[in-house]
Amino acid sequence: MSITEFKIGNCKIGNGKRCFIIGEVAQAHDGSLGSAHAYIDAIANAGADAVKFQTHIADAESSPEEPWRVHFSTQDKTRFEYWKRMEFTEQQWIALKEHAEQRGLVFLSSPFSEQAVDMLSCMDMAAWKIASGEINNLALLKKITKTGRPILISTGMSTYSEIDAAVELVKSSNCPVAVLQCTTSYPTEAEKIGLNLLAEYKKRYDCPVGLSDHSATIYAGLAAATLGVDILELHITLSKEIFGPDVIASVTTSELKILVEGIRFIERARHSPIDKDEIAPEFDELRKIFTKSIFAARELPAGTCLAKEDLILKKPGTGIPAAEINNIIGRCLIPNVRSGELIKYESFQPAK
Repeated sequence: MSITEFKIGNCKIGNGKRCFIIGEVAQAHDGSLGSAHAYIDAIANAGADAVKFQTHIADAESSPEEPWRVHFSTQDKTRFEYWKRMEFTEQQWIALKEHAEQRGLVFLSSPFSEQAVDMLSCMDMAAWKIASGEINNLALLKKITKTGRPILISTGMSTYSEIDAAVELVKSSNCPVAVLQCTTSYPTEAEKIGLNLLAEYKKRYDCPVGLSDHSATIYAGLAAATLGVDILELHITLSKEIFGPDVIASVTTSELKILVEGIRFIERARHSPIDKDEIAPEFDELRKIFTKSIFAARELPAGTCLAKEDLILKKPGTGIPAAEINNIIGRCLIPNVRSGELIKYESFQPAK
């Protein structure tokens, strides 16, 4: 079954509805609950629709053998210790969700274990975001489908066969699904963003599609909006100078505000077709200013039969339009016309 439109909170997704913009905090809070709350305010002020975190429970998802992707943290000896430091309690997550909703944001958080799903399920999640590394975790997906809520699948490291399997599992459970193009590269080069895949996913999976962007620019999001993307997710940082593994692939909250404004502008433009003939009358007064009329290029005595060299085109466009010049060549004048004078239709003898 294909579901081409669904809701996340009060936001409609798909079928040409406005792009659902997600500000991804991920680990940018560096384990600070205060920072996490600050990100909620900053993302809300920028005009996004949702704020997204990641719910990590180290004992449920990792082990001391997990390697570093980038060993950025000198205070954590292992990646496992880092995940421990990133944990929030259930009550802290509830407080973050309440804060987000108070600010008009949909609260989302990607679970990285079944235990995290249990914790977040108690908070009545509006939707679920599946991180790129979890797309093959079918047990996790099956558990999430039982909630019946929309599932957003990120495809950062996946083959088509892996995406096919995940989408089929979700669809077979009658859950709404959206497929997000993503490239697990920090930051993502323009050549690897994969905007072409948005249309391919739409055709292949018959569902809303999105872009999970790691380019650290607003350009990919604007381009995706022009193509009619349904969902846009991107990493957010309060500053390019703060500590964190994702800063290099993030946009600032100031840039996010510009991006949101740009996307809403693009959407108004895309969804507002115009008819040139219908709109042209609005510019009648401007046409008089910007277009040209036919003037006398020299003194023209009465009875002169006009030649091309007798005429010149000048502003304003309040007389005979410039496009009519060939139609009046050869016609004869009734009065004298001074050099530089506007030529009028009533200046001509009747055509024979």
